[in-house]
Amino acid sequence: MTAAASTLFQHLCARAASTPDAPALSGPDGIVRYAALERRARSVAAGLAGLGVRRGDVVALQLPNTPAFVEALLGAGALGAVVQTVHLVYRRAELAALLGHSGARVYVGLALLRDDSPAATVLALRDGPEPALPALATVVAVGDPPPAAVGWAALAETPPAVTLPTMGPDDPYVLLYTSGTTASPKGVPTTARRFLGNAVDAAGEFGFGPGDVLLAAAPFSHLYGLFVLQAALVSGAALALLPTFTPAGLVETVRRDRVTALFAGPAHFKPLLDQNAMRAADFASVRLLCLSGTTVPPALAADVEAHLPAGRVIQLWGMSELQAGAYGRPADPPTLRLETAGRAAPQTELRVVDADGVRCAAGVEGRLQVRGAAVFDGYLHHPAATAAAFEDGWFDTGDTAVLRPDGALVLTGRTKELINRGGVKFNPVDVEVLLDAVPGVGRCVLAPMPDPVLGERACAFVVPDGRAEVTLAALTAALDAAGVAKFKWPERLELVEALPMTPTQKVRRPMLTELVKTRMTR
Repeated sequence: MTAAASTLFQHLCARAASTPDAPALSGPDGIVRYAALERRARSVAAGLAGLGVRRGDVVALQLPNTPAFVEALLGAGALGAVVQTVHLVYRRAELAALLGHSGARVYVGLALLRDDSPAATVLALRDGPEPALPALATVVAVGDPPPAAVGWAALAETPPAVTLPTMGPDDPYVLLYTSGTTASPKGVPTTARRFLGNAVDAAGEFGFGPGDVLLAAAPFSHLYGLFVLQAALVSGAALALLPTFTPAGLVETVRRDRVTALFAGPAHFKPLLDQNAMRAADFASVRLLCLSGTTVPPALAADVEAHLPAGRVIQLWGMSELQAGAYGRPADPPTLRLETAGRAAPQTELRVVDADGVRCAAGVEGRLQVRGAAVFDGYLHHPAATAAAFEDGWFDTGDTAVLRPDGALVLTGRTKELINRGGVKFNPVDVEVLLDAVPGVGRCVLAPMPDPVLGERACAFVVPDGRAEVTLAALTAALDAAGVAKFKWPERLELVEALPMTPTQKVRRPMLTELVKTRMTR
């Protein structure tokens, strides 16, 4: 980042000055151009300032991928406020915990979400008989505001007559919370130099610029969606908006907005492929398609690319603590793009170590660690977790991985997801990829179930797709045919309608273990 544009708001102002009529946002309600987006962000900043928001205050956003999210992020940032992102699916319990932990001063959310009112829920947490949010001063509602809430429409039209502070790259920027697949979510505060700088580097690696249209299928409240938002605005590209993901909505947005770079996860594309609903003509504009968020089967990546007339598929690996740590580049060979999570991001180093912390040779599996310009300094109000996460200046990601001789990263699982069968531990990821291809399997996840002799055995949780009957014999036969060692085979099958997921679409394996414990005692 240059000194002239070291924050996202400063990047916006520079683009509005140089290309005021270029599209910045594109969505169901039309196009917002850079000059108009800057004016709107300044009005939001003035409105928030009128509510008493000052530099360093936390402004929490619980919004879908709409202009309001982008405007609030930019307006709060222009004041030097810290933006806390909150996933749309969170309800009373999660909101009380996360907004209380961050000490949020302002909450911006929907007046109505299906049959619920997130804004009213937060007001009740603040004003109820046992107030849970003593630091919260104001609730802003997008839509028809409930009593005691401020309406977003009026706030966002405040005359922008406010003096904005001079912000730098090392000022607090955003506050994310980890997905909490195995523990309570932890707060990850970061600066523009770290988080935005990582997106600036990626935009350069991907060759983004004016004329590009970027689309995130992931929510902006998640680091993956926020990464795409930033990469679009710093490069002068347009950001296509998909408020709520559906397979049909994704296809329609790509077609309508002529998307050139699409960022999604395997779960976004598997239904399209299974239903033969991914037509090449709909994706003719896409030159880059990035898959991330969970393990990407190489066969699925290749299948997606085969449906892109002029595009290439890459993979990306990232975490809240560092955003994008590794990714493929469009010019990489197919074996790297389709089979690995790519090479380290600029200003980032990766290493794989064994149980004693000794660096592993290329091709040897171990714990994945990272250090570099984008890595955060520590968890919010959690010094013990911070100390446990770092080793000699390297952040321990909790992932297990292999680094190939060419530097490409192959993720093999999570250290806390290992299944320990009689003292022999294994990662379930490779097995799950094979089982996902068994006829009738929509999604398969292995989780440990208790065993009085071996400690743990593997249980297969399958969401059927209805195309064929799924049996344990069929699963083990597929693994037998693939030559998988028997100790990795599932020894119990549970058919489920859905898997317990975090808001970032990661499986909550501990909940599956608890489920099978319950069913085993019946």
